[in-house]
Amino acid sequence: MTFSIVAWDPEAPSGPEWGVAVASKFLAVGAVVGWAEAHTGALATQALANLAYGPEGLRRLGAGEGASEVVEALTAADEGSEHRQLGVVDASGRSATFTGSECFAWAGGRTGDGYCCQGNILTGPEVVDEMCRAFEATDGSLADRLIAALAAGDAAGGDRRGRQSASVLVVREGGGYGGGIDTAVDLRVDDHPQPVDELSRLWELHRLYFPRADELEFVPLDEELRTELLERLHALGHEGDFHDALYSWVGVENLEERLTDDKNVIERKIVEFLRRSR
Repeated sequence: MTFSIVAWDPEAPSGPEWGVAVASKFLAVGAVVGWAEAHTGALATQALANLAYGPEGLRRLGAGEGASEVVEALTAADEGSEHRQLGVVDASGRSATFTGSECFAWAGGRTGDGYCCQGNILTGPEVVDEMCRAFEATDGSLADRLIAALAAGDAAGGDRRGRQSASVLVVREGGGYGGGIDTAVDLRVDDHPQPVDELSRLWELHRLYFPRADELEFVPLDEELRTELLERLHALGHEGDFHDALYSWVGVENLEERLTDDKNVIERKIVEFLRRSR
């Protein structure tokens, strides 16, 4: 009742990333399917999902087992494995996918370089095929590519019962807010008529509020721009000199991750956001 993609990006600017994206006609699918741990790997457990596959799979990956070994070990120990689906990418980017013989049609999976796609109760194999094509053809971050794969699967027919939820999870070392944890992206649409579209919208907001360092673009803060922005800040009710007013407004809008201590420049997205504000 789900289609998912598990993948890694060994060349992400801030360090290697692992992630899972999933969509389904199922409430809060993100709370069930996707599991990931930095420098360990990622997996998706679905169909008649065995949630124990999540922590046990990560434990085995962390102990050095490869993707195929983990799939074999989890399914061999599970009497209900013929009702399960599983996709795994390990710490080195090796991938494996499994579809039990009792999963409802259409059900199946594909593997590629550093990723695997799988789904069940789909409109047909074209859903998984289009997910693979989109992932390989899309540029950008791992989250960009995972969401593009979901969108392609959804457009190709997706879950034949309909739509309800979607999620994307990405981990990298120190990738969380403030660097204290490894969860870089964890966005969930739990109940929505167009969950993949809504997930894409949330991802764009996430990119605005929590940019990677390599995504920041600073422009000179000359007197003309400073005067324009100060007038806008005052019109929005933020008083004081430029930097006091700017910090007040940024705090309200949660744009702190785009600030810099260099008072001679300002981040481009801050300027664009302020110009749109009323």
